[in-house]
Formats: sequence, structure tokens, C-alpha cells
Amino acid sequence: MATISKLRVIFFCILVSAAAASAPYGRKPDNRHPCQQLVFYIHDILYNGKNFNNATSAIIGSPEWGNKTVAATPYKFGDLVAFDDPITLDNNLHSPPVGRAQGMYLYDQRSINGALLSFSFLFNSTDHVGTLNFAGADPLFNKTRDISVIGGTGDFFMARGVATLSTDSYEGDVYFRLRAEINLYECW
Repeated sequence: MATISKLRVIFFCILVSAAAASAPYGRKPDNRHPCQQLVFYIHDILYNGKNFNNATSAIIGSPEWGNKTVAATPYKFGDLVAFDDPITLDNNLHSPPVGRAQGMYLYDQRSINGALLSFSFLFNSTDHVGTLNFAGADPLFNKTRDISVIGGTGDFFMARGVATLSTDSYEGDVYFRLRAEINLYECW
């Protein structure tokens, strides 16, 4: 009998611990307000075989039927792109950059244009120093897409939140500009 009672106590402790671990930190998410809000523009110029001097991204992997200077068809499926894009405070490509967006995107959907994003913002300016790290799905034809802010360093130490991306400009397969509205909910 004592063994059954001990097992019940242990089981109860495990349930309480699991419930405490899964409970949201602080206020409920629907009542939370961002501790910091930022807006940046990401300018991506894809290498097309002729624009080496100003390209900021390149296809580094493609399916067997694709090549590294032209997006695979259909829907760019299977293309892996690495990028080192300037980040600006406005939508002008020639504005002074406040940092770099570095990472990759993988076109991972066969039926529509969609990508998996994994990248960091690297800041080294008078306004911000450090990094913000992002990951998530990017269904490209949605007007806005939310991806997770999964951490950071420097001014953004252990930051967490949501970045809402929207395509601000798109010029063929060579240039696009994203507007990133970042809402941080954990700031240290």
C-alpha cells in the first residue's frame, strides 16, 4: 500500500511540474503588449549569372533538374538560397544600412511559392549592437507572414517575439524587398 501512495504522490508531482512548465510566463499572450517594436527593410538581389558585383544572395543548392543561376520550376521547389542582405530603416536600397540580414531560405513547397526561413539580423550601428535570430515558414503569396524571433545577443539578449513580413517590392526573380515589423515580447 505504501508503494501505491508513493507512486500517487510522485505522479501528482510530475503532473504539477508539467502544468507549471507549460503555463505561459507572465500575462496571457492575448493580453501582452510588445516591450519593443522595430521596423526594417531587407533588400535581396539574387545572383543571376551576370550581376556578381551587386548580388546579395545566391542559389547554393538546387534539385537535379535545376541550376544555380535560374530558379527551379515549378515554384522554385528545392532551391536553397544563402543571403547577406542590407537592412535599412526605409525602403530605399541606397539608404545607409543599419545592419545585415544573413542566413538562408529553402523553397520547400511543390504547389505554391513558399519557403522555410532561417536567418539573423546583425547590427553594428549607433542605434543597435547585437543580433536578432529568426526562423519560420514563409508562404510568399500571403500579404503578411509571421515568423518567430527565437533569440538574440547584445542589445537583443534573449529576445523573443514575432516578425511580420510583407513583400514591399518585387522585381522579377532578381530583386525583392521585405518589410519586417518586429514585435518583441521578451526583452532583457
